[in-house]
Amino acid sequence: MPSKTLTFVFAAERGTPKPLTEQRCKAAVPVAGKYRVIDFTLANCLHSGLRQVLVLTQYKSHSLHKHLRDGWSLFNPELGEFITAVPPQMRDDNGWYRNAMDALRQNRYLIERSPSDRVLLLDGGLVYRMDYAELIRFHREQGGGISCALRQAGPASGGMAVAVDAAERIVAMRPAPETGEAYLSTMGVVLIDKALLLERIETLAGVVESGTAAGMESGVDLVAQLLAPFLDGRLFTPTPPVAYGFGGERGRVSQDRYWSDLGSTDAYFRANMDLLKADSPLDLYQADWNILTYQGQYPPARTVPGPSSGNEGIFVNSMLAAGTLIRGGGVSHSVLYPRVEVEDGAIVDEAILFEGVRVGANARIRRCICDKDVVIPAGVSIGEDRRADAERFEVSEGGIVVIRKGQTF
Repeated sequence: MPSKTLTFVFAAERGTPKPLTEQRCKAAVPVAGKYRVIDFTLANCLHSGLRQVLVLTQYKSHSLHKHLRDGWSLFNPELGEFITAVPPQMRDDNGWYRNAMDALRQNRYLIERSPSDRVLLLDGGLVYRMDYAELIRFHREQGGGISCALRQAGPASGGMAVAVDAAERIVAMRPAPETGEAYLSTMGVVLIDKALLLERIETLAGVVESGTAAGMESGVDLVAQLLAPFLDGRLFTPTPPVAYGFGGERGRVSQDRYWSDLGSTDAYFRANMDLLKADSPLDLYQADWNILTYQGQYPPARTVPGPSSGNEGIFVNSMLAAGTLIRGGGVSHSVLYPRVEVEDGAIVDEAILFEGVRVGANARIRRCICDKDVVIPAGVSIGEDRRADAERFEVSEGGIVVIRKGQTF
């Protein structure tokens, strides 16, 4: 069944958190110490047996293209397998992708020439683990034209709330409630029969463009763009879209039921800090569902005594990627990406340091996100005086300091 499925991964929008997407799209944002956000969606495809994957790219896509080349060139084109980046081809006009449905319309020819029977549409800017093969099997069992994965969402989780009937058919969709009750929500995963998609794609794209939230930056997820016209009567399908429950008993992935859209700086920070809990909500250690990525050929992470103090470098409850070197400094409750250096006497607490960050001797940083290659001068204090931090850096509502790539002191 997966061999008859063509997969589109949407990675064209800038997305959030805004401070981390100035130089890269959301799908290319680093997460969990060594990965990029898109690695989770692509790993789900790999383990689900999906071998025909098209990644729709647009906004500042060089970093993402490089990552796909270096980390995901693992399928065999001689067997009809591929993970291919598809920026706007401008075959019929000179326009960029205006929204998710327009991106599909512009690539209609790729759908038409595919031998697939169905098309899987995935948001590449989300973090979760899921066995898509079970969704495909469920879709065939139900015999519907559209199957949409839904998750149980808690209070203030955002997204779109979905109503289903007793037969698990989707009957309505509305903005998420602002009250405290739980609800069913979309999660960026929808499967549609190829023939139905080709029949309705022009109309779908036109309906979205005529709406008030048609742009790639609107925040309207691809599932809402696809489902809304079928649910409000503008388009018809032989049977209503079917709801597939995310995190159920079906599938080979261990059901941690984790899902995050990293929708803000604070949400991004919490998602990374949650990985340091003794019982992490996201299972990164399931042996037969590992998350693949590109890893540079760096030496092992290590700690050494400080050159001046002679104190041992230490780290407590932290993630340390390859190439990290702690020279007499102290790191606690933090996530350090490759090639991070922490110098003698420096203190790093509840921080996320991207690749190549250097923390100078006796510097102190707390509740801080440092983008790639940032250099923290010796003796600097960040995260201890919110007013002073706000004069130099961006500070989130939750008090998280963000030091952008290329920012100087």
